[in-house]
Amino acid sequence: MGPWEKMPSLPDHWTIIEEADEAHPFRLATSPSRSFLNSSFNETPSSLAREGAPTVMMHPADAATLGIADGDAVTLGNTRGETTLTAKLFDGLCRGVLVAESIHPNSAHIGGRGINTLTGAEAVAPVGGAAFHDNKAWVKKAAPSAVSNT
Repeated sequence: MGPWEKMPSLPDHWTIIEEADEAHPFRLATSPSRSFLNSSFNETPSSLAREGAPTVMMHPADAATLGIADGDAVTLGNTRGETTLTAKLFDGLCRGVLVAESIHPNSAHIGGRGINTLTGAEAVAPVGGAAFHDNKAWVKKAAPSAVSNT
């Protein structure tokens, strides 16, 4: 169970999620895609054809600051690990937010480590459950060696 006993006694903001910090300046959402329902259908030929390779959406201004162009291989990481996928620039996001839609098979990711490498398994407040969208991360242009080891 999560730390429900630490809940404020009255409705208030309660910082119970991972928040961006200097080492991890981005919030990462691993949101469902249209063709995959989390890991369901992520290996059917029709769903794979519609979704294509794993991508991470990021705001163009964030990408420009980091020298990342649309279609570049990028590595995302946090204290749990790293994964490499393709950048997809999208100005419909708030700055500081990354969205990796769907749960592609690990083998579809550059290097073979999927997006769940970055998500925690700890029970979250107030009474447990999974923290699918409460992840902090850093992002950088992928090293050439990461891309050539696919």
